[in-house]
Order: sequence, then structure tokens, then C-alpha cells
Amino acid sequence: MKEQIEKLQAKRQQALLGGGQKRIDDQHRKGKLTARERIDLLLDAGSFEEIGMFVEHRGRDFSIDKEVYLSDGVVTGYGTIQGRLVYVFSQDFTVFGGSLSETHAEKICKLMDLALKNGAPVIGLNDSGGARIQEGVVSLGGYADIFYRNTIASGVIPQISAILGPCAGGAVYSPAITDFIMMVEQTSYMFVTGPNVVKTVTHEDVTSEQLGGAEAHATKSGVTHFTYANEVACIQGIKKLVSYMPSNCDESAPALNYEPGNEVREKLNSIIPANPNQPYDMRDIIAEVVDADSFYEVHKGYAENIVVGFARIAGRSIGVVANQPAVLAGVLDINSSKKGARFVRFCDCFNIPLLTLVDVPGFLPGTDQEWHGIISNGAKLLYAFSEATVPKLTVIVRKAYGGAYDVMNSKHIGADMNFAWPNAEIAVMGAKGAAEIIFKREIAESANKEEKLKEVVDAYSENFANPYKAAARGFVDEVIEPSQTRAKLIRAFKMTENKAVKLPRKKHGNIPL
Repeated sequence: MKEQIEKLQAKRQQALLGGGQKRIDDQHRKGKLTARERIDLLLDAGSFEEIGMFVEHRGRDFSIDKEVYLSDGVVTGYGTIQGRLVYVFSQDFTVFGGSLSETHAEKICKLMDLALKNGAPVIGLNDSGGARIQEGVVSLGGYADIFYRNTIASGVIPQISAILGPCAGGAVYSPAITDFIMMVEQTSYMFVTGPNVVKTVTHEDVTSEQLGGAEAHATKSGVTHFTYANEVACIQGIKKLVSYMPSNCDESAPALNYEPGNEVREKLNSIIPANPNQPYDMRDIIAEVVDADSFYEVHKGYAENIVVGFARIAGRSIGVVANQPAVLAGVLDINSSKKGARFVRFCDCFNIPLLTLVDVPGFLPGTDQEWHGIISNGAKLLYAFSEATVPKLTVIVRKAYGGAYDVMNSKHIGADMNFAWPNAEIAVMGAKGAAEIIFKREIAESANKEEKLKEVVDAYSENFANPYKAAARGFVDEVIEPSQTRAKLIRAFKMTENKAVKLPRKKHGNIPL
């Protein structure tokens, strides 16, 4: 028995070293942690249980294949974050560049199968050079096996991908199917084809950072939801993100203890500028409405005319969707519609109630938007809100014009409670534009056109561009003082916490992708 134990300990030590001390040192020199160091940071101390430590690759056709490293380039297992079960795989760049082989893929698939059966999140720490070329089609098949499981698990368990190094070619599609992607500045890259191929095919001279770095995907493509300065911050971000979501679609997110106090927020009474066209930062309203320091913004650098993120109200996890008047006046466009729709659908998948804060002058006009599909893309946000069955509350804080009024979680598409502030303007369009159309003849025939225009604009505003017409119809449940907003939301979320809605029987809907 002693001999067998010593052999086991030797093999375990070999697996722990991955590609060897030299390659570990190389990883550290690049400012990167090793696969096991990342897991140690992510999980509660002493909670990690490894699966497949002694797995070896099967390909033996090339000289490089004669090198045998236990675990085969990926560390897989389960543990806890804040006492809650999670499954994690961490690719080891010190072993064949973290490339995906047949057995590497099998380990990840086995982990995902366990996560799906046991109803717990999967967290992927990606650091791989792509498919292992020496294994040919079996490595490609391994990717497809992972993609299939990502798809089957979607909406059943949360899936989070951290990109902590290269992620290229087919490897990018697994993170793309998951719920959230995180990247580290200067050390992580995602692209379907690298800079060399791009230069050969399109003659564009571009660096890895410019093509697929964290900033590019956070601001231009919207592929990544979060970026961090280093890996430690990224891993802390994963832990924070997990705290807002349940373990699976049959549970609710964990609630924090909350002691009720004075819920009046006087600052909200003066937060909206007197000039209806003057911008302000919607985050200031969010900060006053939700629990202190609880807002965790998602997709912060992308489509900034809409703000989405997780927060807590009275200790309970919610999702926030809000127009941002400080950027493009808060209009809806292609990118903001996609951003909002994706977030709404995640919250609905995992029983996270939604709060919508509305200040929207409409959809962005122009040929660029029309030719790139603002109709079908805007419909994504409309579809997402309409489909969602979680508790849905809306507060109209200033403008709600045109079709954008309907899209931003209006009563007509299933909102449970809609509140409006007294200065809210709910109309087909702005008062000036509407008056110029409706009273075109009167203005043209008037001796003092400017005075007449002001007169009809004021009349239109008084009769139509206010919340009381909508409230009279029941489209707004209550017109409230801004300072009372938080208290009203706490009660409304409490009232709707047992909401149950059954959609018509169907295989699945056909969202306008």
C-alpha cells in the first residue's frame, strides 16, 4: 500500500506542475496566473474537488505527442463560491498552449453534464491557442460537443466565460453562447481569424489588441460584457456576478438581509433638469433607487445610450434596464436594442425581476439605422420584454415618446406596475413637433407665427404630453413624487414576488434574430 500511495503522490505532483516549472515561470512573466492559481482565487478555500486529474491525451502521431502531461491542458472540477456549488474548468496554457484535444474536450463535456444534472453554474476560465492541430478532426469534434452542451444548458444554468489569454478560431463560439464574457486588458484576445490571416486576406494591418482585445470587444463589437485591469480583478468580478443570480432556472437568486428604514430619497425630486432637453446621468437615479452600492453594470462601454445591470432592492436581486439621456439623448438604436434584449432575456431565464427606468425620445432616425435593420433589431427588445414573465416594474421619469414608449416595458406588453413622475411626457412625439404637424395651417395663417407656435405647443403639452392622460386610461398605475420611488418599488416588488404566468404551449418562439 505504501508503494501505491507514493506512486499516487508522484502522479499528483506531476499533474499539479502542468507543463513544468519553467513554463509556469513563463506564464508569470507574462503577468498571467496559472490554471490552478485561478481556481484557488475563484473558489472558497479548500472547496475544490478535481475531476480527471490523471487524464492523458490519446494522439501519438507526432513527436510532440510523445510528451505526456497529466490533466491534458485543462483542470476541471467543482467547488463553492460563497458556499454555493459551482463547476469550473480552467485551461492550462503551459500544456501545449492550452490547445483543445479530444480528451481535453471530454473533460469539459463531462463537467458540463454534471452541472446540468445538478443544477449549478458553469464557469470557464479560457486560455487556449485553439484546436490541437495534431489531432485533426477529433479536436474540431470536441469543440462541437462543447457548443452543443452550451446550447442545451442555456437558460437552465448560468454560464460564465472568462477570457484570460488567447481565444481564437472555433474556440470563440463556446464563450459566445454563454451568458456573460469577461476579458482582461492587454492579455486576453478573441477573434475568429488572427491578425496574420486578416492581413493576408483583406490587407488590413492590425494588432491582436486592436482586432480582438478587451477594449475592442467592450466598446465596438459588444462581445464582452466586462473588462478588468488584471486577472485578480476579473476573478473577483466573477464572484460578484454569481452573487446576483440563482444556481439554476428553478431557483431564485439569494437575497441579502435587509432592515427597512427611511426609504424616501429627496434627491430624486431635483435630479431632472428643468430644461426637458438637458441631459443628465441616469446612473444618479439608479443609485438613489436601489440599495447602496449594489448596482453592478453590465456592458458598460457598449451602446452607452442604454444602461443595464444587476442591483438589489431591499436585499433582493433585480435587473435594471434604463435609457441614458447623457448619451444620444437616450434614444434607442440597433446596438442598445440588442444589448437591452439580451439582458432582459437572461433575467427572465433565471427569475430575476426587472426594473425599467424610461427617458426615451424615440428610435434613432437615419439611413444607417434603417439599412442595418433597426426594425428587426428594435423588435428584439420589444420581443424580450413581451416574452418575459418575471415581475416587471416601470418608472417613466421624463420622456416616453412614440414606439419607444411601447418597447420600454409599457403596460401594453405586460408590465405589472407602471409609475410616472409628474413631469413625465408620454406622447407620440415631442410637443413642438406634434404641434407643428397638427396646427400647421393655424401657424401658417397667423400674423405672429412664433407666438402662435408657442401657444399651440403649450396647449398640446397641457392636454397630451403629461402622465395624467395615460393614468386616466390605466396605462400608468400611479403618478408619484420622485422621492417616493424607492418605497413604491419595494412594495411593488414584494407584491409581485409570487407572480406566476404560463405562456401558450409552444416549442419556442421565433425572436427576430
